[in-house]
Amino acid sequence: MSSTTAQETPEKAPDDSSKLKTFLSILRKFVGVADIASVRFSLPAHLLEPTPNLEYWNYLDRPEAFASIGQSDDPLGRTLEVLRFWFTKDLKYIKGKPCKPYNSTLGEFFRCTWEVNQTLPEVSPTPKAVSSAKNSSADSVKICYLTEQTSHHPPVSAFFIDCPDTGVTARGFDQISAKFTGTSIRVAPGQHNLGIFVNLKQRDNEEYHLTHPAAHLGGLLRGALAISVSDTCYITCAKTRIKVILQYLEEGWIGRAQNKVEGVIFRYDPDKDVTTRIKDVPEGDVLARISGSWHGQVFYTLAGTNEPRLLIDVTPLFPVAKTLPPEETQLSNESRKFWSSVTEAILDKKYGQATKLKQDIEERQRQKAAERQNKNETWQPRFFTGAVTPLGRPELTDEGLKVLDGLRSGDYKLDESLTKGA
Repeated sequence: MSSTTAQETPEKAPDDSSKLKTFLSILRKFVGVADIASVRFSLPAHLLEPTPNLEYWNYLDRPEAFASIGQSDDPLGRTLEVLRFWFTKDLKYIKGKPCKPYNSTLGEFFRCTWEVNQTLPEVSPTPKAVSSAKNSSADSVKICYLTEQTSHHPPVSAFFIDCPDTGVTARGFDQISAKFTGTSIRVAPGQHNLGIFVNLKQRDNEEYHLTHPAAHLGGLLRGALAISVSDTCYITCAKTRIKVILQYLEEGWIGRAQNKVEGVIFRYDPDKDVTTRIKDVPEGDVLARISGSWHGQVFYTLAGTNEPRLLIDVTPLFPVAKTLPPEETQLSNESRKFWSSVTEAILDKKYGQATKLKQDIEERQRQKAAERQNKNETWQPRFFTGAVTPLGRPELTDEGLKVLDGLRSGDYKLDESLTKGA
């Protein structure tokens, strides 16, 4: 007789349709709940993708678009570069199916790098600005990424992105609010998620503030998940006094989704501006207009012209692979290592074992939280100075700066004795 237990026997992998049916039956319990993301309900392992949330949730699907921000000597050109990053940051939702990764645990963190060539041509409204590019398209640059789960109730993570070669950084807090409507899930930024803050050191520290639109995760009933967006978002730069309004348009009630987006780039007064709609922008302030499909080609048309110019075509683009620290240098609360046993069980199709391992992790988190409460202890992040900040801009601690320095140089060693939380 085989000594293999029933729990260790590989199980038949459920197909996507049966996964969604099970997921839908669980979601129906949350109809009317204001924010199911704050509930953080536990799903059985066979409904999860074997991916840590902190690894999955990032804005660098095309890191070269991020590194290329700031090339143009023209303020409008730099705004267009920010927009190109915006339309490439979430290719995972266009090129692949949305998935449910593991819920992050308090103190869990993830770090990685990308090394890419700046292959994207500079976007500028004038030929002169194109010829004055600061970086050759052949230049190889490194982008470093650090994120840490800084709060569990509500679930919030802080992130910091750094491209030292070009002086471009970004930071922010990730938190979502989700509500199940009965047919789809509406996902919107949580109260601590104020957007992405991009800084250009080589452009006198210009800061671009990018806000997130709400989205809908649909297709639950027909067994094919898809993300649609029908909301407005904004990009502002107080230093250049340029603002962007982007309007994602809902598809018609018949026919396929068009995934259309339109927008306007215009001059604004940071101290007085209250404009939230494209139609309210005075024509004399318009610098350019945006049109196209965020699943395909997006164009910009300069004011005073009728000739659309290609901003970005995401059709041939796919997410770029990350480079992680060697396994032997990862800490016990580093996402890949922390979830490795659950991931291995899922990949081996041992779903019962994976669910048990996942439940053990969740129970340990509850025990640690109870211990802190009994001792009246307040948990503090290791790599960021606070769980949240009123302005939505997380600050790095000395340890956080050390992580980024290590990612730049290839020295990944960190002190395991300082590990806490997860």
